[in-house]
Amino acid sequence: MSQSSIPERVLGISTTLLFVVIFLGQFIFALYILGLYGISGLAGDFERWNTAAPHGYDKNDITGNIFFGMHMALAAVITIGGPLQLIKGLRNRFRKLHRISGRIYITCAFLISLAGFYLVWVKGSVGGLVGSIFISFNGTLIFICAFYALKKALNKQFSEHQKWAIRLFLVMSGVWFFRVFLMLWLTIFKGPVGFDPIAFQGPALVFLYMLSYLCPILLAEYYFRTVKKSNINKVVGAVLLLIITVGVSIGSFAATMGLWLPNIK
Repeated sequence: MSQSSIPERVLGISTTLLFVVIFLGQFIFALYILGLYGISGLAGDFERWNTAAPHGYDKNDITGNIFFGMHMALAAVITIGGPLQLIKGLRNRFRKLHRISGRIYITCAFLISLAGFYLVWVKGSVGGLVGSIFISFNGTLIFICAFYALKKALNKQFSEHQKWAIRLFLVMSGVWFFRVFLMLWLTIFKGPVGFDPIAFQGPALVFLYMLSYLCPILLAEYYFRTVKKSNINKVVGAVLLLIITVGVSIGSFAATMGLWLPNIK
């Protein structure tokens, strides 16, 4: 193996490790969504939706309940389907299925964003104005990335399509990232340091919003534009990805044991 290929290989391994950690974490998150919201919804136990979402169910708000239920159903679909779209072996072997599932994924992206806008600005959500602004920012990024992912695919610009698909996956994962990084924060500081857990507001949450909704797509831009230009950049990129992998692993484990698994029943 040549010296120039070693950084490339290390970068590839670190990228794969991060993807695997995200894939497993999102699979468990999808099971949590189906277990908490799906099963209780089918059973008619809508009050249980408020276990983890105080503004989830309101018997006097039928429209809001419909939007919330649609939002959670779509969240389960995209959380399971998103990572599968990025697996190269599946794309190459099942091209027609990839095209169909890709269109479904992009349609869900538009719909879940619209539902999200309604939930934060009409129905209301935790986090106050700042939280609503960041969630809306994330929804806007989803619109942009979904539009260009579809446009590049239709124009057969597949290299650019793949980049926009990765961007879309990352911004669609913003809510998942927020939960993971929140649990990582709570694990590191042994409690809600830097924010009020009742009002769910504070400077720490602003930091976590930026970390979840902005930093992943900035990291993708760094990867696309800079990482592969030199061996030094590849090594730096690999180290950065490994650090992120460790953080995401800890946060995912904490979220799984503290939030998700207890509600999968």
